[in-house]
Formats: sequence, structure tokens, C-alpha cells
Amino acid sequence: MTGPPAAQGRSRGTEQEQPGRGASPHPGSTDPLSPVRHAADLTPLGAWLAAATDRLRAAGVASPRADAEQLAAFVLAVPRGRLALLDDVTAAAARRLDELVARRAQRVPLQHLTGVAGFRHLDLTVGPGVFIPRPETESVVEWALTELTGSAGARRPGPLCVDLCAGSGAIALSLAAELPGATVHAVEVDPAAVVWLRRNIAGTGFPVTAHAADIAAALPESLTRLAGTVDLIISNPPYLPDADRHTVEPEVGEHDPARALWGGPDGLDVVRTVVGVAARLLRPGGLLVIEHADGHGVSAPELLRADGRWSHVADYRDLAGRDRFVAGRRGASREPRS
Repeated sequence: MTGPPAAQGRSRGTEQEQPGRGASPHPGSTDPLSPVRHAADLTPLGAWLAAATDRLRAAGVASPRADAEQLAAFVLAVPRGRLALLDDVTAAAARRLDELVARRAQRVPLQHLTGVAGFRHLDLTVGPGVFIPRPETESVVEWALTELTGSAGARRPGPLCVDLCAGSGAIALSLAAELPGATVHAVEVDPAAVVWLRRNIAGTGFPVTAHAADIAAALPESLTRLAGTVDLIISNPPYLPDADRHTVEPEVGEHDPARALWGGPDGLDVVRTVVGVAARLLRPGGLLVIEHADGHGVSAPELLRADGRWSHVADYRDLAGRDRFVAGRRGASREPRS
């Protein structure tokens, strides 16, 4: 799974009441936001944010102010929108913030520092070993949900959905969260990513079944039994062409797992595998949705049309106007064209 340079996650800190200005002193308070501290122990938050923004901008971070604010919200355990209500941070909090800014300036992804990536209505646990979900993938999920529910709001009861190359579980868990009654399976090959997938399933509590399997080799028996019955196959597979290895941002090339990024010479090696697996699992009329690189707006639909087992093939753009995913419906059963 991949996308453009590392997108910025959305820190959603726990609400915490800030002590009111002019409140009675509480000697010995350890609250990093407490206003009852000596001036020598405090750092003005506004000055810290300005300095952190300058440092991140100089390091080439794409959204330096937003990253500085999200790190501050994370350390101070407040929503980002409440930072404007704070005047100072303690020396201990400032030291922790400086440490995180130094790592972000080294292009460690923001989500690795906070441990959280926001995706649609979910906060997912992420870190080294799993691909960080990107905002553009939210449009892929949105489109699939709209197709499953139908324009009139009527949907096939209890849709059966399979997320191939599931990574952190962002897509699968969003389907389970937003399609009550759906049966959702998530398939991932990378053992490190499977750990994060299962952690997020347990953490969210949504009913997703995880499968550690290499779809290029063989599907687990639990999935082969579903052949011809699945309503939706959705995938954000590795799709970057190998030639891009030296052009991606450090957050991507140095921190996202290689198995989640690279899709062969044209970027479509795993996409072809997904198409083949989907043709086996989907019922007639079942929906296939695959995210792809913005350079695949022509080649990905051509791949499905050449296969011969798909109807209603079309390509779609994300909110930024970039070619983002291809979709089609399983046609009558027949062998793919040679």
C-alpha cells in the first residue's frame, strides 16, 4: 500500500480541562499545563511553536506548522484546537517536545512519533513495520461504501467484504465500522504488518477477521470457501514503480515497509495478482476497487478490460484531482483473455 509523501495524521487528544488563569496555587503540582509555576520553569508555547515550525521547515517537512502543533497536542494531551488557550509549557514538557521535533526534522514520520494515524472516523495504532494510511485512500473507501449502500440508501444485507493487502486495517476496519452487519476479512502478507492489523482490530473492537497470507501463493482455506460469494474486494496494494525508489520522500522510502510500496517495473505486479484473486472470490456483479498510483489512470483500467472478466470498468480521481483508483464488476464466469 502506498501513496504520496507521508500524509500528516490527525492528533485527537483526550479532552482535558485547563486550570483557569488566576486559579489558586497548588504547590507541588506536576501538571505540565499548570499555571502555578515559577517563570524559570516555563516556556512560552507560542515561542516554542514558532521555533519548532522554523526547524521543521528548514528540514524540508511539508507541513511544518501543522506537525509542530500536532506534536504539542500529543505531548500536552490536549486537542490541537485548544493549544491557543495555553500560554506556557513546563521545562520537562518543552524538553520532550524538543526531542520529538528533532526526530521529525530527521524525517521520522509524524505518525511514528505519536503512534496514531487518523483515517476516516478511526484512530489507528501505527509504527515501524506497517504502512501509514493516507487521506487519499479515504476517497476509495467512500466510493465503495456509496456503491454498496446504493443511491437510494438500500443495500445488500450483510455484505461480504475482503480487504487484500490490508496493512494496518484502515480499509477493513472502516468498512466494519460504517457497514453494520457486514462480514469483513483482512488479508496481509507481511508478518510485522499483521501484528499491527491484529492490534487495531482488538483496539477498535470492530468485527474483522485477519488472515496472514500471501495472495500471490495461495489463499487460506477460510477464504477459498468464499469463492463466488463475496460482494466487495477492495485493495490498496503496493503500486509504486521500481524506478521511483530514489525519488520518494524520506518518510516513505526510509520508514514505510518496502513490501507495502514497490509493485515491480510498472507498479502493477501486485495489482494483477489482486485482479486474479478477486475474480475467484467475487460473486457475479460483485465489486472490485483497487487504489493505484496517479500514473496508472490509463494502464489500470486497461488491465481490467484486457482480462475479460470485468464490466463497468472505470477510473476515478481523489479529492486532489489525481487518478487514484480503478473499479469494475465481476462479469460472467470465464477464463481471462490470453
